[in-house]
Amino acid sequence: MKTMIALTGAILAGSIFFAPLPGRAQDLRGEIDGIIKDYLANHPDEVGEIVKNYMIQHPEAVGQIVSELLKHRPAASTGAAAATGTVSAKPQPEAGAAIASNASELFSSPHQVTLGNPNGDVTLVEFFDYNCGFCRRALPDMLTLLKDDPKLKIVLKEFPILGAGSADAARVAVAVRMQDPDGAKYLAFHQAVLGGPGPASKEKALAAAKDQGLDMTRLERDMASDEVKATLSEDMTLAGAIGIRGTPSYVIGKTLVVGAIGVTALQSDIAAARRQAAN
Repeated sequence: MKTMIALTGAILAGSIFFAPLPGRAQDLRGEIDGIIKDYLANHPDEVGEIVKNYMIQHPEAVGQIVSELLKHRPAASTGAAAATGTVSAKPQPEAGAAIASNASELFSSPHQVTLGNPNGDVTLVEFFDYNCGFCRRALPDMLTLLKDDPKLKIVLKEFPILGAGSADAARVAVAVRMQDPDGAKYLAFHQAVLGGPGPASKEKALAAAKDQGLDMTRLERDMASDEVKATLSEDMTLAGAIGIRGTPSYVIGKTLVVGAIGVTALQSDIAAARRQAAN
């Protein structure tokens, strides 16, 4: 099976090359391609399990796949901006049922970062990527809400869909959270990585963690832990379940809001969630 997967990757990457016999090479390429297609068709469960495990271990691949899919969508598609964020967007009320059925993992997961009032009357959940420019733009919005709304519970969920640097930074972030139950050091780390200059990377994230005085030996060990894998897997699964395809995306009460809509709009949605909860 490993050989079959390697051959599949080689063909897709165009790396099988037979210079001395170009005609025969083309025939062999076609034969191998046919064998692989037959195998994939006849072993869907086995292949599906391999793909699922790969996605869990390499969440950055999700972003690459989404980017490729978006290239082939019609130009007028409303989802075109979703892969990398958008300046403004309307709430998505159709996500309400999915939010309700996943409420425990969304609002009270043991794997999440919780800021603000842990017993707040409204919870705002933000899915973000450390390499998302719109998430960086939205960072002051979250900090304003945290400072100005003492009744608000804020939950941060890693959604690293924009490449290997995002995935590496997310692993470091989860390891930071594992050492910082009250979230103070995590928040400072989060601001440094998301709000700092340049793209996110493992090196940048590790430097930000070190600046917070964390145990770096433990942190490196924790990055490879089952807790990190479980956290990222849960976040990816939740995003898929409620229809999140880009960052930043927010769940506010029972509503999904997509895009960096600004602090005023977020405050309006929070107020609406409070009114809804009171009725």
